[in-house]
Amino acid sequence: MNETERLETPSWGQELRATLMLATPLALANLLQMLTYAVDVIFIARLGDEQLAASALAISLFGLVLWAMTSLIGAVAPLIAEALGSSAPSFRPVRRSTRMALWLAVIAGVIGMGICLLLEPLMIETGQQPAIIVMAREYNLVIIYSMVPMLLAAVLRYYVSALGRPIFATAITGLGIFVNAGANYAFIFGNFGAPELGLTGAAVATIITSIFTLAVYVIVILGDPALAKFRIFYRFWRPDWQRFWQIIRVGAPIALTVTAEAGIFGAAAFLMGRFGAAELAGHTVALQLAALAFQIPFGVGQAATIRVGYFYGARDPVGAQRAGWVAMVIGTGFMAITASAMVLAPYTLLSIYVDPYAAKNAALVGFALQYLVLAAAFQVVDGVQAVAAGALRGLQDTRVPMWIAIFSYWVPGIGLSIWLGFFTPLQGVGVWIGLAVGLASAAVLLTWRWMLREKLGLTRHPI
Repeated sequence: MNETERLETPSWGQELRATLMLATPLALANLLQMLTYAVDVIFIARLGDEQLAASALAISLFGLVLWAMTSLIGAVAPLIAEALGSSAPSFRPVRRSTRMALWLAVIAGVIGMGICLLLEPLMIETGQQPAIIVMAREYNLVIIYSMVPMLLAAVLRYYVSALGRPIFATAITGLGIFVNAGANYAFIFGNFGAPELGLTGAAVATIITSIFTLAVYVIVILGDPALAKFRIFYRFWRPDWQRFWQIIRVGAPIALTVTAEAGIFGAAAFLMGRFGAAELAGHTVALQLAALAFQIPFGVGQAATIRVGYFYGARDPVGAQRAGWVAMVIGTGFMAITASAMVLAPYTLLSIYVDPYAAKNAALVGFALQYLVLAAAFQVVDGVQAVAAGALRGLQDTRVPMWIAIFSYWVPGIGLSIWLGFFTPLQGVGVWIGLAVGLASAAVLLTWRWMLREKLGLTRHPI
């Protein structure tokens, strides 16, 4: 697509191809990002159970804060798409939106680092073991320095994706896996002449990987003519406070939405822990499989934000309609396939994480098989709500979807989980039923809002 020409409304087939071309590398980048985290776990696990537990506690808070802040600055994607789709496109709106998102990434990163410093009192209040607290604190005090470069790289990822170069995001994320693995091998165990830092070495590896990723994004943007011509680093010191606050206005509800969603799954883990270690382990494995599958509709939702945003900027409600519905069909169709796999080949999927035939894993696998059936049930609705939310973000509609998400996840969702889990014999199965109902509620309400977008005036572009 030529970024300086007005968009024409595509046919359904053209929109399908355009969305797939954008969503595929984004979804693959999401999957590769999960693999990056898996590499950390593989190396840290070799240090011992205590080190793995300590890193898990630190990452539970760090990851939540990072995800929320990334969602905040992610509002730059629909703003860039809107500028590109405008009937009078120019380089300035794209440059200024990206510049202010980079400013916000630094500010949000510093605030996020401060929030992560609350890890130690949080661990103390929740009664964690003293030895684990010490290791987690040391790990946390190092890894927090990766937050700012990670957020800066995230802004540049949104930029290259909105400019029609999502393959760069995929390639850079994939390259980062090798850098992360090498740095873990070097600094955890003292190889390649590096100091042997143990668990702290894993945090150092994360910092190195984040800085490397940011540097590669900058090099790629400066070296690609289609990306460099917007000169996003030109006069970087000049503020545009109107755009800065616009990013916050659009992005803050997104950040709260993902925090609410992450929170319900975190709460579910604490609920499952009340039933026993085997139940929690089975829950963890089943949820990992569901999270792995979710990366595809999540990528489709990101593509929907950009595609709908293009047509929103072009004042083309028909194009926005097609972009949204095509993305929903793609996301829902894929999740229907993964749901079928969970029912038809559960042992194959479980073997990704554990040996489902080992006697020591019998209890874990037994519970995981039960939960996978329910995971299959909510796969489709999870995909629908993710893509519907993405399409609404393309219209810069984030506030009401935020309240829909908070209500759905925490009223029928966690409320039903608690009731069925603790006041009926269902226990863990009841918790999963509650999760499915919460996601289904969000899917129905968000889709309903998308269907009423014209009547609600969501497609009317402000003058």
